Amino acid sequence: MSEWLSDLGAFAVQVALLALVVVVTLALVSRLRENGAERTRLRIEELNGRSRRRRRLLQLAASAPGERKGLLKRFRRDDKRQRRQGEESGQRCWVLDFHGDLKASRTARFGEEISALLEVAEPDDEVVIRLESAGGLVHAYGLAAAQLDRLREAGLATRVCVDKVAASGGYLMACCAQHIQAAPFAVLGSIGVVAQVPNVHRLLKRHDVDVEVLTAGRYKRTLTVLGENSEEGREKFVEDLEHTHELFKAFVAERRPALDIEAVATGEIWYGRDALGRGLIDALGTSEAYLQRRQETARVYLVRLESQKRLGERLGMAVSRGVERGIERTLEALDASRWLKR
Repeated sequence: MSEWLSDLGAFAVQVALLALVVVVTLALVSRLRENGAERTRLRIEELNGRSRRRRRLLQLAASAPGERKGLLKRFRRDDKRQRRQGEESGQRCWVLDFHGDLKASRTARFGEEISALLEVAEPDDEVVIRLESAGGLVHAYGLAAAQLDRLREAGLATRVCVDKVAASGGYLMACCAQHIQAAPFAVLGSIGVVAQVPNVHRLLKRHDVDVEVLTAGRYKRTLTVLGENSEEGREKFVEDLEHTHELFKAFVAERRPALDIEAVATGEIWYGRDALGRGLIDALGTSEAYLQRRQETARVYLVRLESQKRLGERLGMAVSRGVERGIERTLEALDASRWLKR
């Protein structure tokens, strides 16, 4: 009996050592991957097929049990016909997404997606950009707009669809397309420039704190946070803002020559229907409705460059989403209870 227990203990120790080796190896491989370059993959999804699968699922669910076999046969016949038509039809529509933050952080990935499209796109193809951005840094959105301009320069038909907002830098990007379409209550415009600089110089002076700002160059620093600002510096700062605004207006006017740029470049925003009346957009409608219509005459592909998330990153994102959903549900419950009391 004791010999059997000794063998069992030795086997358990061996299994534990093997598991330890596997865990250490996986940890080393994961660390090496983390130190390497970011891994990405190009994801392509045919929206025609996705819509067709959903439509058929609904048809099967709504049909009587005896009709389902006939429906499946009809689906197979439709698939054969669709394949023949797909081989004959050369029309293609490529869909890109751009969701912008203050720094337009997705610009580099967006540029890579455009580079991939330009390798395969043909003159008859159309590129649809689903754009959502409230703007941000001038240089960041200037680069994003320049990336979008590459499609126009390549001679491809381009359409920007705005479902929620394309304001300031977002509109700077949108006007690079040949056509702009927006939902009725999407926010557009804000063709203006804004900057604000807090100054605590008087607070520091009150506590006998001196700050020296040393520069080489007359306008190296116009306004500062800690130092004392001069009237000359303020005037130069405003002059720079006005110059940036003029560049913004010229950029938009060049790409939308029919637009009365002086009338709309006031920094105001307009909702979709009002924006249509002022020439900021060309049509009203959602991106989903437009792409659904496009599927009747073309093969529509969603193109997206994605990061390949590691296990730790996926777990972290899942936990973060769970916490976020929990907070949102709590806030919704509190709001609903207040409404019910009223």
